Amino acid sequence: MKLGNVLIPVADLDEAIAFYGLPVKFRDGDRFAALDGGGVTVALAGPAEHVTDGAAPSYKVEDVERAVRELAARGAGIVRAPEAGPHERRAVLRDPSGNVFVLYSPL
Repeated sequence: MKLGNVLIPVADLDEAIAFYGLPVKFRDGDRFAALDGGGVTVALAGPAEHVTDGAAPSYKVEDVERAVRELAARGAGIVRAPEAGPHERRAVLRDPSGNVFVLYSPL
């Protein structure tokens, strides 16, 4: 598991891209934009891609289902079970302290 990005849900993707002022690495219409944060990707999620209520670290894993099982066995709560998104398989969990995080694997 490695940190893939920091996910930030936003109301308006164009406004958020202008606000953060970072170079755009990838964009999928009004759904999602990956910005170059200089060592970490800032992932802006438009309303159609809101999987969390607030900013959350997103970890890239080889197998989302397996990672969810392993982390749940160690005390993580499942907020959103593994599901297919437009570009990745993803799940949302909560650590034992209540912090939300995302697991994903590209399709």
